[in-house]
Amino acid sequence: MAHDAHRPSHDKHAGHDPEAFRRKFWLSLVLTVPIVVTSHMVMDWFGYELDFPGIGLVGPALGTVVFGYGGWPFLQGAVREIRDRAPGMMLLIAMAISVAYLASLATAVGAFDLDFWWELAALVTIMLLGHWQEMKAIGQARGALSALAALLPDEAERLDPEGRAQPVSVADLRVGDLLLVRPGGRVPADGQVVEGRAEMDESMITGESRPVARATGDRVVAGTVATDASLRVRVEAVGDDTALAGIQRLVAQAQQSSGRAQVLADRFAAWLFYIATATAVVTLLVWTLLGDPSEAVVRTVTVLVIACPHALGLAIPLVIALSTAVAAKGGILVKDRLALERMRTIDTVLFDKTGTLTRGAHTLTGVAATADPPSQDDTGQETPGQREVLALAAAVEADSEHPLARAIVSAAEAQGLRGTATGFRSLTGRGVRAEVEGVGYAVGGPALLREFEVTLPEALTGRQEQWSRRGAAVLYLLRLDDHRAQVLGALALEDEVRPEARQAIADLRGQGIRKIMMITGDARPVAEAVAADLGFRAGVDEVFAEVLPADKDDTVADLQRRGLRVAMVGDGVNDAPALARANVGIAIGAGTDVAIESAGVVLASSDPRGVTGVIRLSQAAYRKMIQNLAWAAGYNVVALPLAAGVLAWAGLALSPAVAAVLMSASTIVVALNAQLLRRVRLRPQ
Repeated sequence: MAHDAHRPSHDKHAGHDPEAFRRKFWLSLVLTVPIVVTSHMVMDWFGYELDFPGIGLVGPALGTVVFGYGGWPFLQGAVREIRDRAPGMMLLIAMAISVAYLASLATAVGAFDLDFWWELAALVTIMLLGHWQEMKAIGQARGALSALAALLPDEAERLDPEGRAQPVSVADLRVGDLLLVRPGGRVPADGQVVEGRAEMDESMITGESRPVARATGDRVVAGTVATDASLRVRVEAVGDDTALAGIQRLVAQAQQSSGRAQVLADRFAAWLFYIATATAVVTLLVWTLLGDPSEAVVRTVTVLVIACPHALGLAIPLVIALSTAVAAKGGILVKDRLALERMRTIDTVLFDKTGTLTRGAHTLTGVAATADPPSQDDTGQETPGQREVLALAAAVEADSEHPLARAIVSAAEAQGLRGTATGFRSLTGRGVRAEVEGVGYAVGGPALLREFEVTLPEALTGRQEQWSRRGAAVLYLLRLDDHRAQVLGALALEDEVRPEARQAIADLRGQGIRKIMMITGDARPVAEAVAADLGFRAGVDEVFAEVLPADKDDTVADLQRRGLRVAMVGDGVNDAPALARANVGIAIGAGTDVAIESAGVVLASSDPRGVTGVIRLSQAAYRKMIQNLAWAAGYNVVALPLAAGVLAWAGLALSPAVAAVLMSASTIVVALNAQLLRRVRLRPQ
């Protein structure tokens, strides 16, 4: 079997098949049992005796099969490491089993008096077991990729021009196709909803467990589930262009990348090979000079076995694979391993405002009426209160596609306010007008007031000034008649602060982040209002306002010159230079654009609390790397002298088989320790 343990890509485990190692292990185990049972050494230990014709051939015959069949992957890997000039684990294993085999073969022909076949067979079998478990652990960690691939259905229902659903393979879908997604069905491709409304389970993409409402005009992502209703979706991306495919690429890229800890492990493994080889040579010479060539062979093989850097080879790759898999499951996509490693050292988090701390879309935040409760003016007409102002404004704006209009209509619907307007007309640059129950109304901004030559009533002036200071867009409701236009009320619309943003700020402080900062192109009063809403601390946290997109990069550079280690959190579009400049760039709210080149980490959802998850994961992964490296290195420091027989005079010496058990045990310790990463909570409970 091919072994790619030291390819230049640093993917040490590519080409390994856990199933193949499992088969080799079980067959080798079956062959090892009779070798052990018929060994004279083992018979002496346990006080029994076996004798039958050909018993002396059991060890050589079955041992040769075990060496050739079970040891073949290690021999192939050794050749590859020699060819790549990257000596390591496979070469050490191959040297150990080759020396053991040749010594046993020499014993069989009478050159040595050393019954070594059972130890050779046990050595190969235990090595296969350790390698099988190692590959199994790596495979489980990398299961994130296959799990992502499994999110896509095999078939989709494509609607023909007559509206009939036809089952087709997902591979046959094309941009522009119209699909039917039934309740409980998965979306087969990225697209836009053209009909229907459904609660979508997007947890496999964003890590957010709560369903998200999607309706006409909204975009949906391949792999998400329509939980309660059917949708008709127009395909916008298929195959490698989907968000899911982008996530798969990022996970694979992160799992194959190496960071500083991996470089350290690689360097240590190389040095371990040379140290182990030198120790083995010295051990062979010393024991031979002491007049015990059989013990010289035993000690040499034991040194080579105990030095096999299985644990070291697993220490970092398994942590990398597990951390990126855990991150992907939680909606955190790690593009750059170094970015994740650096995240634990960050002391300053700089947030872009629009689309990151705020929703990036206006919502209704205030309604004011010239009379509340409703009353009659001097002409006998009723002056509406706040609820009536909102209901009338929503009715007038119902046919408008302007974002502010949609925000007003949505707010009215949320309060159960409905009205019907006729004669809708758009007043370009000023607003809209329509009739409700035969009465004319208009909704618009300051230009609308100038158009109808009306002044703002004193009852609304204070509220209008307060809203404007916060940066809100203010629209006015006017009643129109043949004689005059009258202002009935005003509505404030603001870029709403994300409710989870406040929790994100608090969580970051709990993580020990020194400074929280915000950067925006908005006016300072608007920025200060948002900062106050988020709980920024005066004199500690900072706000950068009226900053052009091109100048955000300079702001990050200035912070770094102040000695701060900065994580920049933005939407990955106009923030790209700053994301690239920061010590760690985090793109938030990736949606279907997951392959944001400027960021080292991508949050698949728009929840800024994911930043604390990145910090937690960075800290936990680093701890596991250091723990695993310390164990793997410390184990060899203690075990090598024992294997060489330094304490043999005191009766403390390791046999090759015991060395193999200890080596495999160290691998299992490293693997189990890495598995604890699965317990890391990326989101606060």
